[in-house]
Amino acid sequence: MQFSDDSLRVNLGRAFDVIRSMIRTLAVLLLLSSSVAAPAASLRATAQRTLRGHSAVLRQIAFSPDSQLLATSSVDATVKLWRVSDGKLARVLVHPAGITSVAFSGDGQWLVSGSYDRLVRIWRVRDGALVRTLRGHEGTVWTVAFSPDGQRVASAGEDRVIKLWRVGDGALLRTLAGHALNVWSIAFSPDGTLIASGSFDRTVRLWRADTGAPVRTFTEPKQAVVGIAFSPNGMWLAGGGDDSTVRIWRVSDGHLMRTLTKDLEHVYTVAFSADSRWIASGGRERGGLGTLWKQIAGDRMSGGKHPTVRLWRVSDGALQQTLSGHSDDVHSVAFSSDGKWLASAADDKTTVVWRLAER
Repeated sequence: MQFSDDSLRVNLGRAFDVIRSMIRTLAVLLLLSSSVAAPAASLRATAQRTLRGHSAVLRQIAFSPDSQLLATSSVDATVKLWRVSDGKLARVLVHPAGITSVAFSGDGQWLVSGSYDRLVRIWRVRDGALVRTLRGHEGTVWTVAFSPDGQRVASAGEDRVIKLWRVGDGALLRTLAGHALNVWSIAFSPDGTLIASGSFDRTVRLWRADTGAPVRTFTEPKQAVVGIAFSPNGMWLAGGGDDSTVRIWRVSDGHLMRTLTKDLEHVYTVAFSADSRWIASGGRERGGLGTLWKQIAGDRMSGGKHPTVRLWRVSDGALQQTLSGHSDDVHSVAFSSDGKWLASAADDKTTVVWRLAER
């Protein structure tokens, strides 16, 4: 039997079409099988050490950008700088009043603190020298933050406004007004163009950092918003508070992406990991058998509380782990930039440093 050239070309073309279809089908099957065989990564934390030395409840904590130091602030009127490698105390910064908040500049050279005395202070990290005091708030300064470029400081608190300061000379650049009650938490976006604020007025607000103009107001929270954080990739904003919920919004359009809640009573703090894949929350669990047992046993230290730190996977909101290392409410959590550590600080006057590992 003989085939014409045209017939041969047609048959060969059909054969190649069949082969290409088989290759595409095989590729899809391989992709599906690999996704089934490789489950999503999980994160686990193990207590490495507990830092003791403060004489009163702790407030905000922060890792230095190089992950070498951990700053802890306390109502005992001190900021303590600890070496992460061995937990040794490296330096103490003494204030005339209790401290509420602390943050490092992006280059790690400076530290900013907020206080009950209505003042914001900027310190040089290498020697602990006080280099600038910023005056202008009319109430307790609950929260402070450095802009990513280290040129500006934001502060907010009891007087319901956010103030932006120039670090170089301490000049007040602008005041952002709009919240109806105390502003408890603020954060700069990673690119420095936005400022987020969380308030007792049950809202989270976004502002333009250059002009102070309002961008968006998130009204989903049902109670006070106490902790907020931008993801390092700039895509998400997380907020937690007294309505027992952690919410994750998409920054670009304000869409509520995820709601995290599991036996929580209060959420006082939230933080993203450096790779934006994980989020930690700290606060207090709802009561249960453990709480009842502590009340029966007369455990006055815990006061019937269930202080916890929780680790969540951002991609699907899956709870990874519940960490129980404190005996009183957890008020601050922070990830180190190298991805190795998580720290938590509480009303029990201690900071726990946790070693992280993916599985």
